[in-house]
Amino acid sequence: MTSPVIRPPHGGRSFAGVPVVTDLSALQADVAILGIPFGTTYDTESPVNESAGSPTAIRARSAPSHLYHHDFDTGAPVLTGTAADPRIVDCGDVAGGPSPADGEANRAMATAAVQAILKAGAVPIILGGDDSVPIPFFAAYEGQGPFTVVQVDAHLDWRDEVHGSRYGYSSPMRRASEMPWITGMVQVGLRGTGSARAAEVADAQAWGSRLVTARAVREGGIGAALDHLPEGGNFLVTIDCDGIDPADFPAVSALAPGGLAYTDVLDLIEGIARKGRIAGLDIVEFGCEHDPSSGLGATVCSRMVLTAIGAMIRSGQLGASR
Repeated sequence: MTSPVIRPPHGGRSFAGVPVVTDLSALQADVAILGIPFGTTYDTESPVNESAGSPTAIRARSAPSHLYHHDFDTGAPVLTGTAADPRIVDCGDVAGGPSPADGEANRAMATAAVQAILKAGAVPIILGGDDSVPIPFFAAYEGQGPFTVVQVDAHLDWRDEVHGSRYGYSSPMRRASEMPWITGMVQVGLRGTGSARAAEVADAQAWGSRLVTARAVREGGIGAALDHLPEGGNFLVTIDCDGIDPADFPAVSALAPGGLAYTDVLDLIEGIARKGRIAGLDIVEFGCEHDPSSGLGATVCSRMVLTAIGAMIRSGQLGASR
């Protein structure tokens, strides 16, 4: 198995000030934050994608106080400061292969790092990276499951290949459908044109993916997505930031009007935790180079991570149920 190379968080700043543990063989934690800056780039594009700096940007907008202050979105702080709190650590960033363009090496490193976190019994929360990162992330769960993937995205991501590559950011849901340990899929926030042809839509539906458009959520609430989730299921959650409406999240390259509201995504995360177990979560396609000077995008990403951790605690998955 590939031995992952892990770099400490840039500048030594961890997510919300939690302890840094880069030796994954010595990991003892309930939740492990991990940056995966590089996935599989397309030959026609720069290997240094606009999301590569996003793990650092997200960490910079988090703060230790965010873990303990009252959260009016959820009704409780994430942590209580007692022995009942889960152990949260930041494992730094996967270094990737010899170069950002080496997609095969990047995938192997990422999968190995997530496997080490899972072996330690921790829930991985991944800070991407572009939308090719979910492929090696999901691959780490081989031999476990079954899992239902819950994806937030404006795009379908069922292309079999683009420019000869089968592992780029247009293909993560197609590749997920080929993993035997993934048996269900709910795709939330779909809208607009440009991400799929009729053949990909037909393939997704034939496989059994539940396609929940952003319009369906606007008309029926987030229950339009949650109703498709099995009770007591194991869920892998992947959040492509362009699934969120640009009014709440402008820092993406593929702007599309009419997306999910920020509060829709928080409600979705909370609802998934009530339905079953969040086995892992990633946040990808945050184009930190497009983020306003206010750091709105990085702040939203930080809030989604905190909401996920809090939801797992309140559901009884982590620490003491509240």
